[in-house]
Formats: sequence, C-alpha cells, structure tokens
Amino acid sequence: MTDLSAESATADDHRTAAAIATEAGQRLVTLRATLFASGTDPAEVKDAGDRSSHDFIVAALAESHPDDAVLSEEGVDDAARLSASRVWIVDPLDGTREFSEEGRTDWAVHVALWIDGEIEAAAVALPARGLTLNASPAATLAPPIDGPPRLVVSRTRPPAIAELLAERLGGELVALGSAGAKAMAVVLGDADVYAHSGGQYEWDSAAPVGVAAAAGLHVSRLDGARLEYNRPEPYLPDLLICRPELRDAVLAVTRDQPS
Repeated sequence: MTDLSAESATADDHRTAAAIATEAGQRLVTLRATLFASGTDPAEVKDAGDRSSHDFIVAALAESHPDDAVLSEEGVDDAARLSASRVWIVDPLDGTREFSEEGRTDWAVHVALWIDGEIEAAAVALPARGLTLNASPAATLAPPIDGPPRLVVSRTRPPAIAELLAERLGGELVALGSAGAKAMAVVLGDADVYAHSGGQYEWDSAAPVGVAAAAGLHVSRLDGARLEYNRPEPYLPDLLICRPELRDAVLAVTRDQPS
C-alpha cells in the first residue's frame, strides 16, 4: 500500500504503533478483570474501557509524536487533521460488546498511521489472546486449506453480502465479534474472507487493513475500489479482506452489490 513518492513510515513509527496497541490492550485486560471482579454493570464496563483506552492512546501519541494529528473513535474530530501529512487513526476498543462479556477474546485495539494518502504503519492487538499483529514486521499469512471458504461475520447481524457469498461460493459462515478480530482471523488462517456492508468508520478498518495488506491479503471496497482514509467524513461503509486466491471469485459477487 506504499506510495514511493510520499513519505514512508519509519521503524520508530512501526514500533510506536505496536507498542501503544499492545500496552493499551494490556491495560484493558487488567481493567476488565477488575471491573468483572467488582460486579460492574456491562454498560459501565464498555464505557470505562472506551474512555480509559482512548485517554492512554492519545496521551502516548502526544508524548511520542506531538506534531502528528489523531483521529479516534472516542475523541472529538479536529478538522486540522485534513491538512496534516501524518494522522494516527485509532480505535481504542474495537468490540465493546465482547469486551463486556466475560471470557470473550474477540475484541481488539487498533492503531494505524496514515501518511500522505496511505496507511503506512499499523498494529492490531488482540489483548485477551496476548497477540499483536503488525504491518512491519508483517504477519506471515497462513497457507490455504482444503474445503469450503470460511466467511467471518458479525455474531449478531451477519450482512447480506456475506450470506450471498456463502451461497454463491459454497462457503460457511463463522461468527466473531469485533472488526479487528474478524480481519485478523483471515490473517491467522482461521477464516478466508471478511466482507462487510452496512456501515463502518475509518477507525474500524484502518489498522486491520494495514496489517492485512502487509501480510499479502487483498483489501478493498466491496466493488474493488481503493480504500481511502483521512477524509472529511470518516464514514467508510463497506470493506473486503480476503485471501488473494479468492479475490476474483469474491469480487465477481460483491462488486455489483449495494453497500
């Protein structure tokens, strides 16, 4: 995803993305255990996780990269980011529903760095699994498996496009929680396709897309168009992440479907 005419991420940028995502995740694991032990209401668990992780990430980025802009799901959008050449796009807690359910591991922390039009550094932490996947060093893509393609979908509201893909490709649906957990399932070889329609925002996909693309997966809009970030309106309604050998078959189904 790198544009050679533009500034690229440094080794320090990659380290920062991974370190902040990992530490934010570790803090969330500790906070979650404390809240569960005290019998905190699930709604309060969600709010506390969002707030504490956002505060930590914003403070960490202000210390390490004070001149960079930040776009966070939990923060006030500052229009100054639109004229910045470096913007961190973060989701402090992706999958608040799963975070608030004891024992679930399918939630994530997203930290991505957009530079002059491209996602250049990215990290997705899966804290309850003790994993952080990075754009550099890139994750090793799992080998393909025999059998029907596995399409990862929301636990509560599988999108029609995934159900259509399963029908057309003879695939099976695999339910998971957060967007980051779904995308990383494809990277890790637990699924083959993540096709989403019906609404997301830039922070939902920026870091997962950066990690997935670096690992060699296909990433795009459902119609095959390029994913664009740091736009005035951060709504990004659809997403496709899939194994490269399935790209053409998947796009043959998705490119003409409404998002």
